[in-house]
Amino acid sequence: MLKRILIAIAVLFGLAAAGVGAMALNANRFIYHPSTAVVAPMLPGVTAEHIRTNDGQTLVAWYSPPPHGGPIFLFFDGNGGRPQIWNGRWRRIQEGGADFLAVYYRGYSGSTGVPSEAGLHEDARAGYDWLIAHGFRAQDIVIHGFSLGTGVAVRLAAERPARALILEAPFTSINDVASEHAPMLASASSVISDSFASRDWISRAQMPVLIIHGDHDSVVPFDEGEHLFALANDPKQFVRMPGSDHATLVRDGAYDHIWGFLAAYPSH
Repeated sequence: MLKRILIAIAVLFGLAAAGVGAMALNANRFIYHPSTAVVAPMLPGVTAEHIRTNDGQTLVAWYSPPPHGGPIFLFFDGNGGRPQIWNGRWRRIQEGGADFLAVYYRGYSGSTGVPSEAGLHEDARAGYDWLIAHGFRAQDIVIHGFSLGTGVAVRLAAERPARALILEAPFTSINDVASEHAPMLASASSVISDSFASRDWISRAQMPVLIIHGDHDSVVPFDEGEHLFALANDPKQFVRMPGSDHATLVRDGAYDHIWGFLAAYPSH
């Protein structure tokens, strides 16, 4: 994700004569890498639902409903997210006695529309509201984001109550990550208007927060997770995953930590 963004910034910085507005528009295009393939769920009990947003888009969401009886994870994926690549995640959730609604952003996996930061936040609200309309209580919902999805999850948690907020490989903002990867581009990184600045929202989340980050993350620097953790309210927990890269957290045992965390903060 960030390597492509950095390349885009470098190119656009050299084309400053095109104007800052044009640069920002083009830089933002490098954030999103949607797959338009529509794949039917192959896991037992999982269905593909269609959710309408307030601005008229229709989202595809993979849904594993009760009767598992545990919490329901409202999951937001990364910038190249495809539901079929996370079968291991879905199985771990079900085996842990929980359920999930994985909302796929506008422009992704059969969802209508074109992705943007404002649009993804609308998608998150639509997923939350769909759960409430289907009988779930706020205290049943665990807002859960991975990579780019952490920026979506943090903003939603700042706006809606939930049982907990779980963030895998989060960042303070995309601009901050771009600056860490290439400090010489720090001023140019401001052309990314879709920055998903979780640092500006995390303190508004009034729920237990769990952050899980691999200390060999090659995409989002490990200290980004630490910085965001410092801004979060108590109660909170930070899990350092030794040797884990950006996309290996589930494989490396993230859900062992997630179950322990949720057990410490049960639903009421």
